Order: sequence, then structure tokens, then C-alpha cells
Amino acid sequence: MTLGLIFHSIGIITLMITIGVILARTFHFNEDTRNVFISLIVNVGMPCIILSSILQVDINGDLLQKILLVFFLSIGINVLGIGMGYLFAIVFHKKVDRAKELAILSGLGNTGFIGIPLCAVLLGPEGALYAAMFDAGVDFTIWTVGALLLQKNRRVGLGMLRTMINPPIIAIFIGILMALSQYRPPLLIVDLFDRLAAIAAPLAMFYIGIMMMNLFQTKPARGLQISRSTLWLPIMVKLILLPVFAVLIGKTLSLHLVMLQTLLIQAAMPTLTLSSILFAKYSADEEMGVITTIFSTLAALLTIPIMIYLLNLLILQ
Repeated sequence: MTLGLIFHSIGIITLMITIGVILARTFHFNEDTRNVFISLIVNVGMPCIILSSILQVDINGDLLQKILLVFFLSIGINVLGIGMGYLFAIVFHKKVDRAKELAILSGLGNTGFIGIPLCAVLLGPEGALYAAMFDAGVDFTIWTVGALLLQKNRRVGLGMLRTMINPPIIAIFIGILMALSQYRPPLLIVDLFDRLAAIAAPLAMFYIGIMMMNLFQTKPARGLQISRSTLWLPIMVKLILLPVFAVLIGKTLSLHLVMLQTLLIQAAMPTLTLSSILFAKYSADEEMGVITTIFSTLAALLTIPIMIYLLNLLILQ
């Protein structure tokens, strides 16, 4: 990964977010428009990125093992981030009642909305495939460790399993089955996947920009108050410490270069966009989730190229 390509990709992301900020002034952002964006990104764009990437890669036994390894490494890295966030919250934060939320904001990243498209640009189809499996590990962690952490009456059931079955996860399994069976859809379908895959990154960035503008138009004082008291912790853990640990784990395991670079990029992603939804579901601090997501996304525009550049030097040693 060259530094120029990294800055080019981050620059494109920044411009897309700026367009989202401008778009927010042209219409009323409410629950319906929010659901339209999320539905198009999660149910159309991301599955098509996954299927398009899988159809461009020759999946054999060796690659299948690597894919599964990335999935389990993702779970381990996510849990590590949650653990560090929880520990730091207890040690450094005065309000221990927010420790669970801060732990989740520290450990779970925006690996779907931003990570998969960025890996596709920087690392090609193989990187996008690994990124999709990393994101599957994030989904698994969200609805197991994350849900259990936030629940007042902790229990595991079929409801939790159903929440982990979503279009990106289904796309991964369908794509792998097609690849292993050597079935290739008609050219019309392949071309459709390729074209729809291109909408994921722009829509995700527009959504983040719209969400930023909407929040600071309605509750700017609340945002500044939270930013002073809690933001440093999840941003430090998620954007700085976790990518370092991810690279050290990958180097220890002597992972393939593209796998290692994927772990680095995905571990360096800003806080999970869906954190506010998770918090709302379990009556946690939804506003803190939204604000942390926004500020960590802004900070990531600076930290992602720096961390990728510095840690890439370590990877290539």
C-alpha cells in the first residue's frame, strides 16, 4: 500500500462526507430517511461488494482456511478492544456506570460501512473478502459479547442468533458456496453485483455526513459536553492501540501480507456506526454512541493514513 493511495482514498472519503453534510441541508433527516440509507447500504451495497469480491477470487482449500482464520482473529481483536476499553474506563473515568458503553465503543469498529469498501480499494478483491470476514466477526461480537455486556438480565437465546443473520452474513455464505461449487452466475448478474457494489461507500459516507450535521444542529451543547468527558478513551483505544495490537498479533502468527494489512485497516476503523442502535435496544446512552461515532470518524480521517503508513513499515520488515 503506497502512501499516495492511502491519502487518495481518505481524501475521497472526506469529500463524500462533506457532500453528505451539504445534502443534510436539502431535506429533513428523520427515522424514515435514516432507514432508507441503512437499508440500501446493509441490504444492497455490502452484500454486492462481498459477492462481487468472491466472484473475482479463486477460492481453494488454502484460501478457505485463511478466511476462517480472519473470522476468528476478528472476534479475538474485537474482544481485546472491548476489554481494554472496559479496563481503561474503570481506571480513568469517574463515571463507572458508562464503562460498558465505553468498552463497546472502544472495541467495535465501522468495518462494514467504511472498512470493506476501503479494503476493496487498497487491497483488491482478496482484501475485500478478508474484510468481509472480519466484519462478520464484528457482527458476531456485537450480538454476543456486546449484547450480553449491555443486558441487565443476561441470557443467550434464539433471538440473539436471529440478529446475527443479516444480508452481509448471508452473502458471505452464498458466495463461498458458489465459489466452492465453481458455479458462476450469468454475466448479467455478475455485472449487476459489480455496479451495485459501487453504491456502498458513497452512501455510507453521505449517511455519516448527514448524521453529523443533524446531530450538531439539534444538540451541539450535549455533543461538546460529552466530547470533553469521554471521547478521548474510545478514540485512543480504537484508533491507536487496537491497530498496533492487531499488527503484533498478525506478525506473531506470520500471516500472509494481504491478511495482515486487512487486519490493520479493519482494526483502525472508527467506532461502530450501529452502536447507537445497539445502545437504544438495551436502554443505554444512545447519544454518546452517536457522538463518539461522529468524532471518531473525523479523527480517523487523520489517524487511518498515519497508522497504516507507520504500521505498514513494521509489517514489511
